[in-house]
Amino acid sequence: MLPRDILAAADHLIGMKFGMGTLDDMNHLKNKRIRSVADLLQDQLGLALARLENVVKGTIGGAIRHKLIPTPQNLVTSTPLTTTYESFFGLHPLSQVLDRTNPLTQIVHGRKLSYLGPGGLTGRTANFRIRDIHPSHYGRICPIDTSEGINVGLIGSLSIHARIGDWGSLESPFYELVEKSKKARIRMLFLSPSQDEYYMIAAGNSLALNRGIQEEQAVPARYHQEFLTIAWEEVHLRSIFPFRYFSIGASLIPFIEHNDANRALMSSNMQRQAVPLSRSEKCIVGTGLESQVALDSGVPTIAKHEGKIFYTDTEKIILSGNENTVSIPLIMYQRSNKNTCMHQKPQVRRGKCIKKGQILADGAATVGGELAFGKNILVAYMPWEGYNFEDAVLISECLVYGDIYTSFDIRKYEIQTHVTTQGPERITKEIPHLEGRLLRNLDKNGIVMLGSWVETGDILVGKLTPQVAKESSYAPEDRLLRAILGIQDMPYLQDGRPVDMVFNPLGVPSRMNVG
Repeated sequence: MLPRDILAAADHLIGMKFGMGTLDDMNHLKNKRIRSVADLLQDQLGLALARLENVVKGTIGGAIRHKLIPTPQNLVTSTPLTTTYESFFGLHPLSQVLDRTNPLTQIVHGRKLSYLGPGGLTGRTANFRIRDIHPSHYGRICPIDTSEGINVGLIGSLSIHARIGDWGSLESPFYELVEKSKKARIRMLFLSPSQDEYYMIAAGNSLALNRGIQEEQAVPARYHQEFLTIAWEEVHLRSIFPFRYFSIGASLIPFIEHNDANRALMSSNMQRQAVPLSRSEKCIVGTGLESQVALDSGVPTIAKHEGKIFYTDTEKIILSGNENTVSIPLIMYQRSNKNTCMHQKPQVRRGKCIKKGQILADGAATVGGELAFGKNILVAYMPWEGYNFEDAVLISECLVYGDIYTSFDIRKYEIQTHVTTQGPERITKEIPHLEGRLLRNLDKNGIVMLGSWVETGDILVGKLTPQVAKESSYAPEDRLLRAILGIQDMPYLQDGRPVDMVFNPLGVPSRMNVG
């Protein structure tokens, strides 16, 4: 800092006293910086090198005192680096395991922004102004997709087209119309929060208005953090997409403009809780972004070059092309870190010619390269004999017997044996005071046999311990499901087709879920 900088700051403060100039907005994104994962790892590397320096100095000092000649193997060790990074990934508040419940969670989890963590805010001390939506967030941070509860507004998501620019600033894309030699061309540019406030930016829905628009027609625009209505010829930049203000999760909600913001927030969060079904199905009503989200998640297998399918089965696909043959392995019934089933299904047959970018295999919760959450069922909003009182849900038995919402849940159990004060524990099939039918799936070693069909309450491992085990009681979970009725007891349409699910119609206007 130079002396003229101090004089300039004093001059600005004096001008503020007389009403000249403006104060800086601490909540504006131009005054904030994104600390990426690379920045956090860089800080840990500096800490590890400082610890390594102390270790080297101590080793050299000990060698001098004992009149020994230190070797490079004795001076430098990887222990400080290993312990520092293990502590960072295991104990840092922002270190999380990638959520792999479904393809949407895999891509959304990596686009989260947080005010929490070391050097940040806490959920109990952050005020409402920090949590609130700022005009500089438009096109950069989603105003809908945030966490629920005490951390609302402190954990957000990047907008669908936002990117992190130089020096950690959030940049948003815009279209600029450039005229040269009576020929108009569109140029796309990314602007930081400190740059776009000097332009008049038309809303994203104005893209439907072509260049033959009437000159006197007014369009909604944003200028200096205010929303105005200006003439079309005064527009400097145009938004590239109507969904550019929302995150990936919020952009998958059909008719989001007709829903209450609180319910849209719940919907964007509940999409990440959807588990892959045993038989996935494309949605009839969508937003058109399902295929792009599935492609960006990396769950489907894509052909990297054109060629011909030489061989295919449930384990691999062999693609021949460009004078080489590539074997593409497929994921078969693997357990994710959320106990969901990850499985890829081939979508091509032997001898078929494919092109670059074509779908070779669908993953979990994808059909034809598109996201497939839930099922397309017939839903009625009506009261039915008092069964769906309040928020209760009434479903047909065909949803149960037809495995409409059946999903695979893969869990891993680890049983340990210890030596107690009363004797050692043993894994055995000989469990006293139990009926034989409960032990039918165990082998001679007391472990469930591979391929056995087990149900709730069946024993997987027989374990004897001399100490009496304490039994824990679980409270029954409150459920919204009121009853499962037969097909003949469900309401039906004019053509006689019974509905699959019945909701209470009073829940729609109270929640403003018109969409």
